[in-house]
Order: sequence, then structure tokens, then C-alpha cells
Amino acid sequence: MESKILTALGIDPAFILIFLLVLIVVLFVLYVNVTLKYNRLKSSYATFMKGKDGKTLEESMKERFAEVESILKITKQNRIDIKEINKKMESDYRKVGIVKYDAFNEMGGKLSFALAMLDGNNSGWVLNAMHSREGCYTYVKEIVKGESYVELAEEEAEALDKAIFEAYEMDMKDIKK
Repeated sequence: MESKILTALGIDPAFILIFLLVLIVVLFVLYVNVTLKYNRLKSSYATFMKGKDGKTLEESMKERFAEVESILKITKQNRIDIKEINKKMESDYRKVGIVKYDAFNEMGGKLSFALAMLDGNNSGWVLNAMHSREGCYTYVKEIVKGESYVELAEEEAEALDKAIFEAYEMDMKDIKK
């Protein structure tokens, strides 16, 4: 079989035949693939619709949407509650620093201490209890935003630094986790 058009173009009819056979094989493979996907989709749909008609399916979806709406309401309330708790916690004492020391040379055992207790804004107080043979003397100094209006003793300043900076380092470790 000779064709004047194919001869003029320089194309052998055998190449066209081979091309058409390859094209048929590729199309057959694609057809099988699409058929398999369709059957999987059909079985999934049959499983989804098993025992349900349009009305029961609609009721089921309404129930799920109602559940989602109730969960959203609860979530919004939880967020509000968490914000309120965080506001309340700002004034709670959450940073603590303590330094034990010997207030007087004749005493041993480091029975004296300076205790700093601060809130989230680094405000609070420093309690200094100095123990001696005659008794125990206790002093309280107010701290506002990490500063004291009264001069702090060395141990009190150390306890204040521990409360401010060691709590900060601990928070940073928690954040990195």
C-alpha cells in the first residue's frame, strides 16, 4: 500500500501503524486506571450512603454542624476564661529569690535570709530576717518594677536579682521546649 501523500512527505506507513498501536496501548492503560479509580470512588460512596437516604444524611450533617457550633462556643468561652486567669495571675507572686547568710559574725549556720517575692511586673517585696543571739529582726522593703525606694543590703539585692533573672531564665527554657 503506497500513498502519494506519505511518499511525498517521506513517511513510511509502518511508522504510522506502530504509532497507532502504541497510542491504543496507552489509552487502554489510562482507561483501566480511570475505571479502577471510579470503582474505588463508587465503593466509598456506597459505604458512606449505606443505610441512609437523603433525609437521614441531612439530619446527620445538621447534628455534626450543631456539635461544631457548640464546640466553637466552648472554645470562645475558654479563651475568655484564659484571658481573665492571665490578668489575675499578673498580680500573683510567681518569682522568688532567696539568699541565706550569716548576719553577725558570732552566729553560724546561715540562719538569716533575704526573700524576694515578685509578680509578673517585678513588683512585690523583699523580706530580710536577721537572726542573732538576742532575737530575730525582720524587715520588709517594697519593690516596684524591679526597683526599691529604700537602699537594699547586699543579700537583699542578690535575692532580688535571683527573683528577676533566674525566673526569666526558667521562662526562656520553657519557651524553647
